[in-house]
Parts: sequence; structure tokens; C-alpha cells
Amino acid sequence: MLKRTPVPYIRIVLLGSGNLATQLGYALRQSGFHITQVYSPNLKHAKALARPLKAKAISSITQLESAADVYILAVKDDVIDRLAKKLHLKDKLVIHTSGAVSMDVLQPASSSVGVFYPLQTLSIDRRASWKQIPICIESNTKSGKALLNKIAGRLSEQVVPLNSQARKQLHLAAVFACNFSNHMYTIAEQLLKKEKLSYRLLAPLIRETAEKAMELGPKVAQTGPALRADQKTMKKHLKMLSGNKNYRDLYIAISRSIRKK
Repeated sequence: MLKRTPVPYIRIVLLGSGNLATQLGYALRQSGFHITQVYSPNLKHAKALARPLKAKAISSITQLESAADVYILAVKDDVIDRLAKKLHLKDKLVIHTSGAVSMDVLQPASSSVGVFYPLQTLSIDRRASWKQIPICIESNTKSGKALLNKIAGRLSEQVVPLNSQARKQLHLAAVFACNFSNHMYTIAEQLLKKEKLSYRLLAPLIRETAEKAMELGPKVAQTGPALRADQKTMKKHLKMLSGNKNYRDLYIAISRSIRKK
């Protein structure tokens, strides 16, 4: 029987209590890491996450322990730099989880900084399959890189070293592929409600579109009236959208973009 590699004893402080902090906290705990504290300015939120993680909940930066190995800032992008300026952790590894924020914003917090960016959309109430999630890592020290590799390697089968510029480009692509696509699903759901149709009718189409884009490549997989220059159908659609200028303008802009490609 093969022996499982023992989990290194790594003490982690988790700063944040939202979607990413919650799912990352569960994954780290399940993988055998030791989360000692959960910080949130809202103590109720900190306690809600700390409880299942067997960690201590805190709501003040002054309560942060100094003996942890890693401090993970799993917070909104706009908060990272402000929070980093409040931390004074000398040479402890301080990392954030953003795809769009440079690693350098953490330098006020420590001489050892890094990034741990999971390329996935995460929600509090939906457990993620971390083995399949690419985790992009970056650090300014060799020891930081080694530690991030240990942590990411326990969670995922895809650990990708990326510098800040490449990660920002990946994040931009992810916004188009995920956030903008999901917004389109929201619009589709609203359009269906006008005729009291179920959004579930689109489920097979959404799955096939995603699978075909991965198998053939999105450019080859593209279909629809804009690609075919089916003017009659497009005029009908625009007439149907005449009561909603935002949707109509969006339809025109995306159709033009498809034609140009």
C-alpha cells in the first residue's frame, strides 16, 4: 500500500469571510492545514467561518497572532492595499488571492509576499472541486515560492507559476469567459420570463456550447445569426428588444464584434 505524503504543519491566518475565504478555508482545512485565526471587521462573519474551521475569530488587526507561517488576504480587490498597510509582519509570508492586483501592493506588510489565485468562480453555499481548479502562484522569495507550492499542491493538480502581468491578463480573460457570460445568462433568464418559460430549457444548450468551445476552440465553435449575417432574424430580434435600450445596444455591439472576428 502506498503511503500518503504527510501534510506539513503550516499555520495559516485567514483574513476575510466571503465567498473565496469560505471555500478556501474549507479546502485548506480538509487538506490538513491548520487555520489558527479568521479575521473579519464583522465579528459575526468571522465567527461563522471560524467555527467549522476550528479557528479563533477576530475582528481587529491588533489581535493577529505573529507566529503563523502564512497570512492570506482573501478580501475584495479594493481592500487589499489598505489592509496590507495595517499589517506589520516582518518576514512572514503574506499573500493575496486576487487575479487583478499586483503582488507589490503587499510590500508594506512584509518582506516576503506572494499571490495565490484560484482560477474559478466560488460561492459560499457551493463546495468547489479544488483538484480541478488551476491555482496561479507568485512570490518574491524562494522560501515563499516553496511554501506556496506545498499549499497549492495539496489542493490542486494544476499549480501554475505566473508573474503579475500574466495573471492580470488571465483575470481579464476570465472576466469575459465567466462574469460576462453569466450576465448573458441573467439576460436570457429575464427574456424567458416574459413568456413564463423556464431557464432550465437552456441548460443543454449552455453545456454543449461550453464543451464545444473547449473541444473545437471558441472561434470554430461560434454559431448564430450574427456569424451567418442573417439580417432578417437580427431585425426581428432588435424589434423584440425595442422596449429595452440596454439589451438592444448590447445585442448590436456583440453582433458587430462577432462579425468582425
